[in-house]
Amino acid sequence: MSLYYQDEHVTLYHGDCLTEHREWLDADVLVTDPPYGYSHKSGWEGKFKGEIIANDSDLKARDAALKDWGDAPAIVFGSWKRPKPEGTHTVLVWDKGEAAGMGNLAIPWKPNWEEIYVLGSGYSGHRSSSILSGHTVVTWASKGREHPNMKPETLMESLLTKCPPGTVADPFAGSGSTLVAARNLGRKAIGVELEERYCEIIARRLGQSVLDLGGIA
Repeated sequence: MSLYYQDEHVTLYHGDCLTEHREWLDADVLVTDPPYGYSHKSGWEGKFKGEIIANDSDLKARDAALKDWGDAPAIVFGSWKRPKPEGTHTVLVWDKGEAAGMGNLAIPWKPNWEEIYVLGSGYSGHRSSSILSGHTVVTWASKGREHPNMKPETLMESLLTKCPPGTVADPFAGSGSTLVAARNLGRKAIGVELEERYCEIIARRLGQSVLDLGGIA
């Protein structure tokens, strides 16, 4: 595939992170939202209803990427429905708030949280709760949702501020929230995304951020 987007902070490749554009392995810290491995099918009404994430039938893609990454620091999103990554020493919980999905309607509780796995060392910063609240998920495409599992930029920024310094890698870039957050914090980042339609979304989000920053300056 190819180099899809580049600015002074972010480089984005379109392709398979396991076989192409291995430049992400030269980064210093991994922050990614890989396939969760349970063939998730979006139940959201509208443009994402019924959509299936690529390579989400099992954990092979996640585990292969983490094996290649080695022992360097990594923050990885996932689900309690599948085993944690090998080497996980801390589990954070993202409280998604009241705007989360409906889940199993046969029970009186909504699945409004996700697990975040911490691997490796070198993290620092103010010691805070392992339950991350206040980062509301965008629920509707009309309000800016551009991926079934899109993460808030504020959530990704809160994670990155406690990561070791250096370049950030996201080999499963999705809608680009990690890359946008890294650039917001003035950090360099390398992303790889398999599906071109999401590369287009990432490039647009990053392009809009450049305009916004230019306007502020």
